[in-house]
Amino acid sequence: MPDSNAALVSLLAEWLPQQRWFPGRGMALSDIVIVSDVLLRAGDPAMRHLIVQASLGTGTVGRFQVPVGYREQLPSELTGALIGYQDGQACYDALHDPVLAEVLLAGLSEQQNAGPLRFVREPGAPEFAGFADGRVLGAEQSNTSLVFGDEAILKVLRRLFAGSNPDLEVADALSRLGSTRVAAPYGWIETDLDGEPVLLAVLSRFLAGAREGWTLALEHLRRLYSRHGVDSREFLTAPVAAGAVRADGGAPARELPFIEEARQLGRATAELHAAMARAFGVRDMTAAELGGLTAHMHDKLSEAMGIVPDLVGYEARIRSAYDAAGRLTGAVPVQRIHGDYHLGQVLLGPQGWVALDFEGEPAVPLSVRRAPAPALRDVAGMLRSFDYASRQQLVGHPAAGPLAPLADAWARQCQAAFCAGYAAGGGIDPDGHGALLHALTLEKAVYEVVYEFRHRPAWLSIPLNFVAAA
Repeated sequence: MPDSNAALVSLLAEWLPQQRWFPGRGMALSDIVIVSDVLLRAGDPAMRHLIVQASLGTGTVGRFQVPVGYREQLPSELTGALIGYQDGQACYDALHDPVLAEVLLAGLSEQQNAGPLRFVREPGAPEFAGFADGRVLGAEQSNTSLVFGDEAILKVLRRLFAGSNPDLEVADALSRLGSTRVAAPYGWIETDLDGEPVLLAVLSRFLAGAREGWTLALEHLRRLYSRHGVDSREFLTAPVAAGAVRADGGAPARELPFIEEARQLGRATAELHAAMARAFGVRDMTAAELGGLTAHMHDKLSEAMGIVPDLVGYEARIRSAYDAAGRLTGAVPVQRIHGDYHLGQVLLGPQGWVALDFEGEPAVPLSVRRAPAPALRDVAGMLRSFDYASRQQLVGHPAAGPLAPLADAWARQCQAAFCAGYAAGGGIDPDGHGALLHALTLEKAVYEVVYEFRHRPAWLSIPLNFVAAA
């Protein structure tokens, strides 16, 4: 390897802002520093494990994990992973190379130490020797995952944070309790930065045959919307089937597709929360904490209105909902929760629904992500996700207007089924805590308005219309 990293730093300055997982996409970088550099494999291909530090342009500094591969000749299947050329060698994202992915798996299997890197194997984990070559999953945004056959998945964290990582902490604790609502961890890779532990990657059981909730919901909706004008209107007018959930409080409606899955997801979510309460405890929120919660909601709304002026017209109504939650006198239990719960964070397989990614919002401080919160915050996140799923495919759709009532009915039925399943599964009854749930759902929608305004303007109408009608 070359003595100077100047050429590599220059390449990374151009490459990092182009990656989906980098929070400052498109920005120009000039102050990158390599803070850790470990040679994991010599020869051709070689592999260096880098941790780089970069300014994010907002007064904050991020640290990122970049395993770099080196080859004299880069195979065509790796051209998409190319970072650039250094001293005549191709350097590239090593996670896309099955030969180098095997280096990480072998380190876990043998519980190696490589400089400051520690490879830890969970007691009782299966043998890794028979796992197939790793392949990169293409759907993730903030991290990179490698799947080894149908046996295991290695989630490699891209942006690094010091301290106990909730993703491993929660999944490991719930797995030890025997919960089937998480994928059991098999091992992990960690290091230390500035004297604090930092999680680098987690190897977990791969749920072969499981489907992402968001993808499943969109498939059902795509078929339903394609039948518009043929027979989909029957779902708005037909009598309610036995056990079906009403679309609203008025005219009955036939149960729409995905409603039973939503009901079972509600049950699974209640079981997940119960397991988290057993593992980490549950207590009632103090009056001061409730006041702090609603004060934070008000502060975030003020900040959001400064970014998206369209929210100003709904300020009074939103603040009224927040104040109603702040006046609650009954017990409000708080516990560890998922923190970023939506249809993209759950999988449906033969074993039922399983939750993924307990990191929470990466931009939120770790202490906040690990702090107890009302379990209804996860419920609110999923209710918003059903609304998103129903309307995402209507953005720019030529029949968006005529399809809107069908989208409304589907979202309401899924939300009602989820809440009914959550209560039946032992969770706090959402119907009995309407003020708090309403405030948390509005808080989530305000966050979405800012996010879409900044990143996906074409989708801004989805959360904004909800706020307008709430």
